[in-house]
Amino acid sequence: MRRGITATALVAALALAATACGGDGESGGGKSSGELSGTVTWWDTSSPGSEDKVFKKLAEGFEKKHPKVDVKYVNVPFGEAQNNFKNAAETGDAPDVIRSEVAWTPDFASLSYLAPLDGTPALKNQDDFLDQAVASTKYEGKTYAVPQVIDSMGIFYNKKLLEKAGVEAPANLDELKSAAKKIKEKTGKTGLYLRGDDPYFFLSFLYGEGGDLVDAGSRTVTVDKPEGVKAFKAVKELVDDGTAKTDASDGWENMMQSFKNGDVAMMINGPWAVADTLTGEEFTDKDNLGIAPVPAGSAAQGAPQGGHNLAVYSASKNLDASYAFVEYMTSVEAQATAAGELNLLPTRHSAYAKKQAVNSEIVGFFKPIVETAVERPWIPEGGSLFEPLRVEYTKVLTGQTTPEKAAKATGDAYRKLLKDWK
Repeated sequence: MRRGITATALVAALALAATACGGDGESGGGKSSGELSGTVTWWDTSSPGSEDKVFKKLAEGFEKKHPKVDVKYVNVPFGEAQNNFKNAAETGDAPDVIRSEVAWTPDFASLSYLAPLDGTPALKNQDDFLDQAVASTKYEGKTYAVPQVIDSMGIFYNKKLLEKAGVEAPANLDELKSAAKKIKEKTGKTGLYLRGDDPYFFLSFLYGEGGDLVDAGSRTVTVDKPEGVKAFKAVKELVDDGTAKTDASDGWENMMQSFKNGDVAMMINGPWAVADTLTGEEFTDKDNLGIAPVPAGSAAQGAPQGGHNLAVYSASKNLDASYAFVEYMTSVEAQATAAGELNLLPTRHSAYAKKQAVNSEIVGFFKPIVETAVERPWIPEGGSLFEPLRVEYTKVLTGQTTPEKAAKATGDAYRKLLKDWK
């Protein structure tokens, strides 16, 4: 949802998965005289070129701790991983462990593709996990994943460009428009890059107008209520008045390059983007990167809760080693490493006391944002809500439909997807 799809990486991932997944003969193992052995295939969906290097190194640490276990690491493009896992699980050939976006977990669990983890070593010291992180791991009273990373979103800004324009990070949409106008006048740069091909980046605007996609408690579709229409209008106005530039395709790469090169002064993004951002020419001095809460709309200020869980394939031939691998990769030490090297937010309370997390300004900034982030609906169809929204969101930004029609079309699609919902 938040990263580009790399076709070459996908082909390589599927080729490896075909010979090294949990459903084949190689993954057999378990405990021999109390010692873990065999193969654990892990599909990692983290960002290639930055996050993947750290997680692969952590996985190698598990192998050192358990020398008779071979971890087959596969970096699968994020945008393809959900459907690829479903297809592989349907044929009995899925990886032993998958890094699941939080919305995928209840979806996979509802299809019986995940092993319940209650009472297993995977959930070691489970009381240490943040409550809001644990929420996405549950389905019908059982736990089907372990939270690895939690996140939310803020507005990233180029301090030098804002200083030249004489403006500060905007606290609301009116301030954003005013700041963008001054930035254009003083520097010739565009104020904001608004990603137009990923509806996840629309959620902050929807929450800002007091809306939401659905109300899971009352089984009601809410995206087409007046608040949803106002949110579509809000993002359209940002593009129409020149506050923001957008793109209907290749949004991630275009956004990141525009911000890293200084073509735009601001973008909305999350902690997963920090490592990549700091490779840009504008941020060779990392102190030039500023991050503030997403601008508030007319009703509220809020960003979506995101993150990733680690889940075990229900038909894995090596459950014991897979449980141990998940426990290791979500341990305090592993999360502290990810916080220190990637500025990713831990899901364990005690990890925030580790020096790597304490010393990360990004972790320190995002922690209170995560604590107040808006929870998404943890329903099996949660991940499927984004495609209908993506279609209409992009059409609004490119002038192919109106906010009113977009909200109605999204709501109609949701009611077809969610049977018996109002």
